[in-house]
Amino acid sequence: MIEINLIPDVKQELIRAQQTRAAVISVSIIVGIVVLAIVAILAVYVFAVQTVRGNVDDNNIKQGFAKLSANEDLEKIITIQNQLDKISALHDDTQITSRIFDVLEATIPAEPNNVVISKLTIDTDNHSIRLEGQAAQSYAAMEVFKKTLAAAKVSYTDTTQEDAEEQSVILASDISTSDLSYGQDSSGEKVLRFTLTFTYADELFAPSSGDVAITIDGQGNATDSYLGVPKSIFTNRATDIEEEE
Repeated sequence: MIEINLIPDVKQELIRAQQTRAAVISVSIIVGIVVLAIVAILAVYVFAVQTVRGNVDDNNIKQGFAKLSANEDLEKIITIQNQLDKISALHDDTQITSRIFDVLEATIPAEPNNVVISKLTIDTDNHSIRLEGQAAQSYAAMEVFKKTLAAAKVSYTDTTQEDAEEQSVILASDISTSDLSYGQDSSGEKVLRFTLTFTYADELFAPSSGDVAITIDGQGNATDSYLGVPKSIFTNRATDIEEEE
């Protein structure tokens, strides 16, 4: 069987071009319909669903506000809530001043150098402590207390760091005594009244200091005679003045 192509090549090219154009137009129409459908869905969501949800939320807010407004103690409740929210922050900044009792237990001398504290003041702003007390053995007992305090250290671990090692710092600095006077205690015994002030290390009362312990440096001269003698009476020997010829 013999087939004869009666359609010229140009005509065939034209037919293929028309078919391609029809396919492109069909695809474009389908894509356009899909896009319009998506736009329509978004428009419905924005202008309908969102509006409905907004109205529902507004109604819930109005109902909640009306419920709170009906409470006569609303102002007190809000104030208490604010205070509760600040408790954690205040707790983190609170100085643990109760550690002063550990300081006194470790530094107050034993008999016969009895020292009694009658008043204690802690100034956390200036990091200083003021002690008013009396010593049964006059100056000797007071000097023992003063030098023991000067030899004390604060051992601690930093709780803000993981696997922190124990550290130690000097407990007291700028130690001074004042208002020295003699008096009698309740039993009629003669005592020396004094006021002792010093600057304490920040680590002593810091809430970040854990496992705090007060230790006394055992190095140096620890004899009773040394502890009881004021350092102020000792000084370097004066040098000779050479006369000019």
